[in-house]
Amino acid sequence: MKEVVLGLLGLGNIGGGVWDLIREFGGETAKRTGVQLRVKKALVLDKRIHGGKEVPDEVLTTDRNDILEDPEIQIVCEFLGGEQPAAAWMLRALENGKSVVTANKMALSLHFDELRAMAKKTGAGLYYEASVGGAIPIINAIQSPLISNRIEQIMGIVNGTTNYILTRMAAEGAEYADVLKDAQRLGLAEPNPTADVEGFDAQYKLSILGSIGFHTRLHVDDVYREGITRINSEDISFGREMGYVLKLLAIGKDNGDSVEARVHPAFLPADHPLARVDGSLNAVYLYGHSFKDMMLEGRGAGDTPTASAIVGDIIQAAQNAVHPMPYMQETPKPVADDWHSKYFIRMKAKDAPGVLAEVTGKLAAESISVSAMMQKGAAPDGKATLIFITHRASEKAVQRAVKSLNPEICQVENVIRVEG
Repeated sequence: MKEVVLGLLGLGNIGGGVWDLIREFGGETAKRTGVQLRVKKALVLDKRIHGGKEVPDEVLTTDRNDILEDPEIQIVCEFLGGEQPAAAWMLRALENGKSVVTANKMALSLHFDELRAMAKKTGAGLYYEASVGGAIPIINAIQSPLISNRIEQIMGIVNGTTNYILTRMAAEGAEYADVLKDAQRLGLAEPNPTADVEGFDAQYKLSILGSIGFHTRLHVDDVYREGITRINSEDISFGREMGYVLKLLAIGKDNGDSVEARVHPAFLPADHPLARVDGSLNAVYLYGHSFKDMMLEGRGAGDTPTASAIVGDIIQAAQNAVHPMPYMQETPKPVADDWHSKYFIRMKAKDAPGVLAEVTGKLAAESISVSAMMQKGAAPDGKATLIFITHRASEKAVQRAVKSLNPEICQVENVIRVEG
């Protein structure tokens, strides 16, 4: 039996979940793997909060150096969250030859290059399965069983909060603000939900997935980002009438000489596998030249699902004589600043002759053709709701066409991409 000594940087929800999983299931894990895990130190802000029989006092420390500088500790698990000091402390652990396991998508995506470089220099391991998709083994799938594929597309629901909100809006016809308040009351959304609802969380995750999936460094700032705060019940209802389901998607595409990377709300055909992923579940759909279509689905957040992925990484780090390092092209592929998609365009327009010709004429001027159209009866103000679904068109062309419309005739209320 091989004993592996761990240090935990943090003992909050995730760190506590890892502690509990090792304590309660560590014996069975050892039987299955031949690896006995021992937590020597766990960093906390205040020992009194975590003290007692569940966590022995000798395990608790308020000094990070008891973990980062202890030669007996072989693997450091980071649960601090945020960019700093998490990134700096992970870098120090790697510098000291300790493997690092983390679920911190922010620190990892923003400091991926330097963390990888230090791990390569010292021969330590850098493991981050739990940083994207919680318990879903998407990182391992891309780096191991699918390594002989050219992955051409990554499309995922990677934020459980926004998926919960959009699912509730669709099921109940509720408005965004009302569902958000309910999600906050239930603990499914943070008091400050910006990271989730504005797409930052998914942006970090796509930076990681795109980098390892396309083998080219995809920086966070390269990922186009748009959240769900402008979505209302009309968008979802009208989309459903036209056969679509709305999701916040992280989309990456390898086009050969460039890559696309974008996070935004998107309509999917109702029969698309991702369209059926509801509630707080996460899922990632992949397309590779050899395996074709694949989707992985599961719990994307929470202490126990995330702990499951982290302990899996710890076992891998303990068993690997040589730690895996994702291949990256020396010269990163450029990230496209334009892309092609179908578009859902919802507008309020005067219910008068010539309005439809005006709108379709502006679209045609940008080489945008209409695939489907729906009109809802005029409101008391004399304006009707028009919904267009375009054929595939350039993002920039659509934005130009929308801006060129005469606001005295019609006001565009939302533009949503249509994928799948």
